[in-house]
Amino acid sequence: MSITLQGFRRTAGKRSERTTIEETRTDKIFLFGVKVMLWIALIVVAVPLIYIVANSFSSASAVSAGRVLLWPIEPSLRAYKEAFGDPLIMKGYLNSFIYAIGGTLISVTLTIAIAYPLSRRTLFGRNLIMSLLIFTMLFSGGLIPTYLVVQDLGMLNTRWAMVIPSAIGVWQVIIARTFFRSTIPDELYEAATIDGAGDLRFLWSIVIPLSKPVIAVIALMYAIFQWNSYFDALIYLKDPGLYPLQIVLRNVLILNTLTGSTTTTSLAQQLEQQQLANVLKYALIVISSLPVLIIYPFVARHFTKGVMVGAVKG
Repeated sequence: MSITLQGFRRTAGKRSERTTIEETRTDKIFLFGVKVMLWIALIVVAVPLIYIVANSFSSASAVSAGRVLLWPIEPSLRAYKEAFGDPLIMKGYLNSFIYAIGGTLISVTLTIAIAYPLSRRTLFGRNLIMSLLIFTMLFSGGLIPTYLVVQDLGMLNTRWAMVIPSAIGVWQVIIARTFFRSTIPDELYEAATIDGAGDLRFLWSIVIPLSKPVIAVIALMYAIFQWNSYFDALIYLKDPGLYPLQIVLRNVLILNTLTGSTTTTSLAQQLEQQQLANVLKYALIVISSLPVLIIYPFVARHFTKGVMVGAVKG
């Protein structure tokens, strides 16, 4: 018996050696070029990030003097203490979370509610509806008509102005519609109908569980858009208490001013406002980028996940 097993292992080893594909000279050169390009891309992306982080942990005088490159000079957490101690900055941070989470939930719900019916071949006029949606993606009414609509709806200077006007993205609808139509077979719908499931039950119990990857993708798109959105707040919001973090960051980066809170005012009496603004720029960039960098690894695993495993075949 042992002799037979040894012979089998030798045979399997020879077969595995035979199936090994040797790389040609051209393949080696191509792979080397790909690795070099990836390293260059990594350096191009990583160096600015390291530079920003190093400046955010350096002293205000070192940052203003331009002595910081890729390592903190005179390490200090003063910028983060002032950023997290400023009520207006923290209020903007909280507002950004509210807009990102609430807006994403509303957008994903409306996108699925539009995309799923459009994916059903039994929907009358679905091609016309899809054409109208694509038309709105290519042509818009313009800024002033949109502003007037938001004003007439009474959403100016309210949180709704940040989530309702941009609630539905046509591109996300196209992605979800294509996914539903190509991966949810008609046989599955027929089987659920025979078991007595209606359209809403089929959508909730079967389509949504099988569509976690595409839902994760469009949710990430909406969340990043809402988190980075500042133009809507710039034209629709007047109350500083409703400003998202991006507006606060804009005031520091572009206007080069501080928020005007008591914390920053007392600090400006001790340090020059220019030095404080310079170091706060980098600290706020790091703070505003952290949520997306933390969420993305948990969402990315759904991108390549097989969704139809165990579904109807044939």
